[in-house]
Order: sequence, then structure tokens, then C-alpha cells
Amino acid sequence: MKYIGITPEHFLPDEGLLIAALLDHGLYRLHLRKPSASRNEVEQLLRAIPASCYNRIVLHDHFDLAISYRLAGVHLNRRSPVPPAATAHYIPALSRSCHSISELTDHEGYSYQFLSPIFDSISKRGYSAGFTPEQLQTAAGQGIIDERVIALGGITPERISAVREWHFGGVALLGYLWQEPTPEGVVARLNRIRNM
Repeated sequence: MKYIGITPEHFLPDEGLLIAALLDHGLYRLHLRKPSASRNEVEQLLRAIPASCYNRIVLHDHFDLAISYRLAGVHLNRRSPVPPAATAHYIPALSRSCHSISELTDHEGYSYQFLSPIFDSISKRGYSAGFTPEQLQTAAGQGIIDERVIALGGITPERISAVREWHFGGVALLGYLWQEPTPEGVVARLNRIRNM
């Protein structure tokens, strides 16, 4: 199972250290998502992260930075629906957000896709689960949910067994992950998820 972290919208103190700690302790990818941040602010955060982590960081905005810093990829969403043009020597991997099961049928060109919200969101108040357990079980049985589909929304340690039962290839962590914003705290929260 893949474990993917998504940064909170606001900047955290020493966020570069937190990101590096997570990537050093088993996080598969870190999605840098700062929808209100300027290009300069995102670049400043990138510079606070060790370059050895860049090949596991995915951007949600300011895609030109993915090319400049040779990051792992870019994540397509409503704000940024078009990938950057590839250069002669570098093509970033693509991922995207999906909010319906029908969207998942188009895997072509994507390393993985997020499906959300699976459970009631922790980080977005009032953002309720978008699917019933029966819908997810049916999609899993039909092979629509597979190793390239990542569960997002309300992921906690207690819910990992259901995510596995529905055949998701991994989980994306946002609200749960950042509740203890110290290197030790975020790593402990990641380990609680990984050990379930």
C-alpha cells in the first residue's frame, strides 16, 4: 500500500523539516498543495526541503517548478487542469483528483488517481463521504478501484482495513497527518497508519 501525504493549505513552521522527516520514514510521495500561495512562496518551501527528497514531491500548482527542480510529478485539479509541456529530458509523472467512480475509468496517462471523499473529511468541515461502502465494494469487484487508485478523505488508522477491503492501492493523508506538527509527531502519525 502506498502512503501519500498532502500538505495543509497554510504554511507550517519548519514545514521543510516535517516533509523531509516524512519522506525519510516511509512516505511514498508528498503532494505540495498550497492553493493560495504564490510561485515564490512555493519555491521558498522547496528550497527548505533537501534536494534528495525532490524525486518524491508532486506539485498541485506552479507546474514550471516541477520542471526546474526535477520533481516527481504534477497533480491535475480544477485550478490546474493542464500539465506542463515536457522538456527533452524530463517528463513529470501525472496524477489527478476524481470525485466520482465513473471518472476512474480513464487511467490512461496517470500514475495514480485520488478518489475522494471516501470518509467524512478531517480537514474540511462539512465535507461528507461521497460513496457508500456498497458502491466502493462494487467498484472494487469490477476492477475499477485498483492499485492505481488512492483513497482520500477522512483516513485514520481505524479505517485502513476498510480501504484495503475495497482494493485501494494506497491512502492520501491530509487532516490526520498534520495534527502533531513536529517531526516526531508527523512521523508517529504516519507510523500509526502504516502499522495497521
